[in-house]
Amino acid sequence: MSGLKLFHTTNSGMTEVTPRLAAVEADVQDLVEAHMETMLGVTFLASEFVIDCVDGGRIDSLGLDENGAPVIVEYKRGTNAGVINQGLYYMAWLTNHKDAFRNLVRDRLGVTAASQILWSAPRLICVASDFTRYDAHAVREHRRSIDLVRYRYFGSDHFGLETVASVTGHSAQAKRVRRRAAGAPVRERDGAMAELAQAVDEVLVGLGDGVTRVQRKQYRAYRRLRNFASVCPPQQTKLLVYLKADPNEVDLVPGFTRDVTGLGHHGTGDLELQLRTERDLERAGDLLRLSYAAA
Repeated sequence: MSGLKLFHTTNSGMTEVTPRLAAVEADVQDLVEAHMETMLGVTFLASEFVIDCVDGGRIDSLGLDENGAPVIVEYKRGTNAGVINQGLYYMAWLTNHKDAFRNLVRDRLGVTAASQILWSAPRLICVASDFTRYDAHAVREHRRSIDLVRYRYFGSDHFGLETVASVTGHSAQAKRVRRRAAGAPVRERDGAMAELAQAVDEVLVGLGDGVTRVQRKQYRAYRRLRNFASVCPPQQTKLLVYLKADPNEVDLVPGFTRDVTGLGHHGTGDLELQLRTERDLERAGDLLRLSYAAA
């Protein structure tokens, strides 16, 4: 399996090779767990995690995403209507047993990571050979963050993932934060930057289907399965945006784009955009689309 090439697709796949299913469910699980950060933007924590409750059960995979949110991943070889309900059952257990997950994160990633878990946005990722239109409708009715992801093998050399549906849940705490932000007065000198931030939000959400937002105190992440942009709160004269585009493939312009590989900053991504006007936002269009495609 280690020789497989991994990729994400937005359509039915590689037309020159007939797609196929896994021989057994465990093949998909083993492959995704081995490449979870690359494929899902999730740090792998545990496999077949036994939950302590009356009915029992094992969570297929547990992880922590780029924004610090707990992630449950459930797999099915074929199409199985029960995978969503099974995952939601495990998510309910997880949110009621935060200490168990916190201890797992502390043991695997350290005390700092355990103290910064984003409990307002736990995620469920369901990976299966396919989903029905009823599945896609069902996830939109839940107040949870759920991603339905279709897998396919292409020959013996390629493995692809395609997002079928992606919904971001909103906790009561997150809603209170948004209401406070909406009701807060904007100082006149900050008005231009606030308007620019709104324009950036509209552009990022409008890049394509399946874009969801995740709000953290230090930044707002825009993601498909993985983050593709992180927007920091407006400064007095500029707005900082971090992208997953490779800085080595970009003609860097001083005062507009910067390689921040290895430099500490809020959000995720190695390419920094410094936006001061809506003209800068227009200039950044190709870079935003490049980062979106990479996610």
